[in-house]
Amino acid sequence: MTAPANPAIKSVTATTDHPPVAELRSVPPAVGGSKGVAVGVPTAVLTDRQIGDGRHVTGWLTIRVPRKGTPTATSWCACGRDLFASGHAKVLALTEDHTAHRDACPLRSTTSEGRAAA
Repeated sequence: MTAPANPAIKSVTATTDHPPVAELRSVPPAVGGSKGVAVGVPTAVLTDRQIGDGRHVTGWLTIRVPRKGTPTATSWCACGRDLFASGHAKVLALTEDHTAHRDACPLRSTTSEGRAAA
């Protein structure tokens, strides 16, 4: 008996002595890259510049009124003011004082005298 012309394999590939078409090559070094730095690590740290509208917090008034409790308030300012009040009358007085301080604060003053003091 003679052997069948095609073997039982579905895909027959001919073997050649030529290298495959897509060869793996070494990647050439990058021009200007520093040596001794891990891959993915930036060589120069850039500043994280946040674009804003120029506003920032200089004062803060916090009022807490718990259920069946005594109200408390805290008045804070970047100029160094940090006041606390407890009780209805004292919280109302601190609220008025905080509002008055907004106009008198040396950090918020528009006169040259107030800015020189800050």
